[in-house]
Amino acid sequence: MSVIESSEQRHVAVLAFPFGGHIKPLLNLVCRLASSTSPDMCFSFLNSEGSNNLLFSEKSESNIPSNIKHYNVSDGVPKNHVLKGHPMEAVELFLKATPANYTIGIEKAVAETGKKVTCLITDAFLVFAGEMAQNWGVPWIPLWIPMPCNLSAHIYTDLIRSKLFPNYVGLDRLSAMHIADLPEEVVPCDSLLSQMLSQMGRVLHQMTALVLNSYQEINSTLLNNDLKSKVPKLLNVGFLTASLPAVPMVAPSSSDATGCLSWLDEQPASSVAYICFGTIGAPSPNEMIALAEALEVSGVSFLWSLKDNFKDLLPRGFVEKITYKHGKLVPWAPQAQVLAHTAIGVFITHSGTNSVYESVANGVPMICRPLFGDQRMNGRMVDDVWGIGVKIEGGILTKSGVLKSLELVLGSEQGKKMREKARALKEIVAEAAGPLGSAVQDFTTFVDVISLH
Repeated sequence: MSVIESSEQRHVAVLAFPFGGHIKPLLNLVCRLASSTSPDMCFSFLNSEGSNNLLFSEKSESNIPSNIKHYNVSDGVPKNHVLKGHPMEAVELFLKATPANYTIGIEKAVAETGKKVTCLITDAFLVFAGEMAQNWGVPWIPLWIPMPCNLSAHIYTDLIRSKLFPNYVGLDRLSAMHIADLPEEVVPCDSLLSQMLSQMGRVLHQMTALVLNSYQEINSTLLNNDLKSKVPKLLNVGFLTASLPAVPMVAPSSSDATGCLSWLDEQPASSVAYICFGTIGAPSPNEMIALAEALEVSGVSFLWSLKDNFKDLLPRGFVEKITYKHGKLVPWAPQAQVLAHTAIGVFITHSGTNSVYESVANGVPMICRPLFGDQRMNGRMVDDVWGIGVKIEGGILTKSGVLKSLELVLGSEQGKKMREKARALKEIVAEAAGPLGSAVQDFTTFVDVISLH
């Protein structure tokens, strides 16, 4: 059946980018849309099989609206090929399979539903979707999941490459940023992801609307106005992984098998350092040792979310030395609930967008050790723009640097001001997310766009 055959009922095809922190925000957005529109509007969620298996498990299916159906697309990994462990290898293989894998998936969804595609919602990284939407005569609405400042860097990639390499002279729209903060994909390179993202500024005219995983109130007026000038509709629908208001505490016995929350209950207010570097990367072995040594010397209580396979990188005997009162190591933590706990005083983080947003939503200051991609610009936003944290000294974890940062955030007058700014930013975000807030208004506009086109 042709993708463009007519139908009275609406069919939204959703194309996911199945890597890192991109999956959950897009699915959360689609779930909100599916719950806010007619039950007759169907949503086909196209994603890699491995990612879909995690998202649409039996446990999660009950929370997903019935008008969302997922479809698997090829991940591009050749049969019997063993991935070597570097995350970019899987990304590059997946991108080689696009857009043909999505086209096959959409054709299957159309055949099963009997409904033509009337709208295309995609991760904004998939810039080829603009041409697909044009060919089918349907709206294209991409979702930009990283921070808007990163979007600006990709929109101006051609200008940055021509003007800033090899000599950095500054750019007004990114005035708080340093050249070292730019994502790797902005710097000239041959990766498929870099080639794709470098087209961002050239496909803006194809967008019916651009959805941001953000609140307009937390970005500069200059950045907001510049982005608004480039797309027909700019819609800031709020943080798509952080619950606002903050998620309530629930009984640990039913929700937290690791015991994180009950352990935090026994700690004084604003005293604990929560540590998590995301699900993909990790600091170097030397940095892990330095962090562990600093935590031991500092006496600061800590909760460290660390996968079991990384524990071998810690100093010998470190795990045994941790007392119940001083520290707790867990393979996974319910991060949103942890950051909402009154015992948390600082978040030591890789500065991933979702992690930063969850910290902002709960008013928790941060110590940032960015690892790659957009994380460096995020860390700069935390430190120099919002003033709610600090980037680790020298860009890598050292014993002295961690000790200095912990003392700065938890024990100094400057740290007190950071906490005040973090609480103020939390209030701004809470108001924007409220019933009369800007994010609700933009989401309502989003619903209208997909319903009326």
